Amino acid sequence: MYAIIQKRKYFYIFSLVLLVPGIISMFVWGFRFGIDFTGGSLLRLEFSKSIPETAIIQKAAGTAEIKQVNVQTTGEQGVAIRFEPITNDQREDFLTELRKADDKLVENSFETIGPTIGSELKRKSITAVAIVLLLIILYITWAFRKVSIGPMPSWTYGVSAIIALVHDILMVVGIFSILGNFFGMEIDTLFVTALLTILGFSVHDTIVVYDRIRERLIGLAGRTYEEVVNESVNQTLVRSINTSLTALLILLALFLFGGSTIKNFVLTLLIGIASGTYSSIFVASPILVTWNNFRQKKK
Repeated sequence: MYAIIQKRKYFYIFSLVLLVPGIISMFVWGFRFGIDFTGGSLLRLEFSKSIPETAIIQKAAGTAEIKQVNVQTTGEQGVAIRFEPITNDQREDFLTELRKADDKLVENSFETIGPTIGSELKRKSITAVAIVLLLIILYITWAFRKVSIGPMPSWTYGVSAIIALVHDILMVVGIFSILGNFFGMEIDTLFVTALLTILGFSVHDTIVVYDRIRERLIGLAGRTYEEVVNESVNQTLVRSINTSLTALLILLALFLFGGSTIKNFVLTLLIGIASGTYSSIFVASPILVTWNNFRQKKK
């Protein structure tokens, strides 16, 4: 049996080492929002030859009377070009100019979102995350309403699970803040969808561990709360890892071989599910023991 709970300080330190850079990045650099939230036009192109120099793309944009242009490569021959909101005529003029350099140029997609719609989507996304967190809190409070065995009251399980969820959210958004600053990765509505999926996955894993703790508390006599929690975590350890590993392997295959349009979405799920599995085992349960020890000292 692994002494997971007894070594909880190391896991707290490990979490802080991963979380602090992301938190600093959020305050210093913020996030790189996609056109879903900022508004604008996004054109995805595939060149038959090598990607032309940025100066050529900028010149083509100038010919089409497009002022703001941001170019990001999406593979060896693909680019995603962000503009201010443009018309179809400007788009056609831009493509006509680029086809002078590559007549086999392929347009994969084109989308335009107004700034007003972008602001509304951002507000609705924040509201959706807040509502999901509130519903999770209510569900955990209801699920553990009858936990009266052992030294910890039922509501502490809910609070500990929420702390683990906050850990996972900060892990994902912090990493994306860093990736946005250094590699141009953007936050869009798919990111919010992935974040909501992560919240559900993480709380499910945590509740499985907590249920085992609740079952083991019936035979608490002769053992400390710390020992019971450690036994429970060890008994669910293999199940949690195997379940998550199956999902992570599928997501890794999608990330490596899937299309460029879903890479950020898949990467978000990869980070979030890995963090959720870790927090369910090494954060949520140790917090219960730390909290219990603190309560005992106060008494």
